[in-house]
Amino acid sequence: MSDLIATLDGHLDRVWKVAWNPSGTLLASCGGDKAVRIWGQEGDRWVVKSLLEGQHMRTVRSIAWSPCGTKLASASFDATTCIWKKGREGETLLETEKTSYQLLSSDFELATVLEGHENEVKAVAWASSGSLLATCSRDKTVWIWEVSDDDDEYNCEAVLTDHSQDVKSVQWHPQLEILASCSYDDTIKLYKEDDGDWYCSDNLTGHQSTVWSIQFDSTGNRLASCSDDKTVKIWQTKEEEKSKPKWKEVCNLTGHHERTIFDIDWCHLTGLIATAAADNKIRIFREDPTSSSSSFNVESVIVKAHKRDVNSVAWNPKVAGLLASASDDSTVKLWQIR
Repeated sequence: MSDLIATLDGHLDRVWKVAWNPSGTLLASCGGDKAVRIWGQEGDRWVVKSLLEGQHMRTVRSIAWSPCGTKLASASFDATTCIWKKGREGETLLETEKTSYQLLSSDFELATVLEGHENEVKAVAWASSGSLLATCSRDKTVWIWEVSDDDDEYNCEAVLTDHSQDVKSVQWHPQLEILASCSYDDTIKLYKEDDGDWYCSDNLTGHQSTVWSIQFDSTGNRLASCSDDKTVKIWQTKEEEKSKPKWKEVCNLTGHHERTIFDIDWCHLTGLIATAAADNKIRIFREDPTSSSSSFNVESVIVKAHKRDVNSVAWNPKVAGLLASASDDSTVKLWQIR
């Protein structure tokens, strides 16, 4: 069962991504209006606490909070990634040749702009340590950035060129410095570092079309992926093989969505998996505890969750069953799954 908690209006174009901060108190959203909105609760209402705009010149495709919750990264089709950092309430923020940033009522300033990708940046993700940041792009590359001790310097540590097509998403292992990426080339790749050099340690094949999104479970021993082929796959590696993980497909969920599955999120509190798709539906999957193998059943379906494509879903990290979604219809919605 699912209950609609709130509909958040404010974006002027499609909303591509939603992301909760680590404490689950703020929700960031981004979209085709080139802006990032940060939502917070005031009483029973969800309102925009901060509006970050004027820096990105094209669509903001992805956002990610740092593990400490004091920084937000935004990735854009303008080939840049911005790092926004909490400042002092009410101050005028960093001025550039393009614009200056004035907060609504909260506390984020532009700290730095990362450049280097030759084309649209499709996704950004922080490692659990907070010392590494990953970006990926239509230019077929994955970049790994090292964050300096003073938190204000970002140096490119590696440019990974293993994908042959547009790279759609990147995700870090929840505990280890292992990175996963997925691509228009229908594959998922995993990367590790050895003596200062990053390399592709695993290449997962099995999807028949673009892999749009990937997400680790809470242990990092399983990875969920979703695709243009309308399937969800679960990949697994044994815990004792963490130092040299070798992944294999253990579950294939098919026949549930009628169109492309754009996003997937695996709740670390409940173990539920949420998917967002072009059929305007959100599906919730629960693992079958009675099965001897990895098996998932449909727990619930939110039909007509949005008026148009559902692009993103994100579970609140602190409130069990609280799910955010984003759509081409320019809205963000909050759901309570029970």
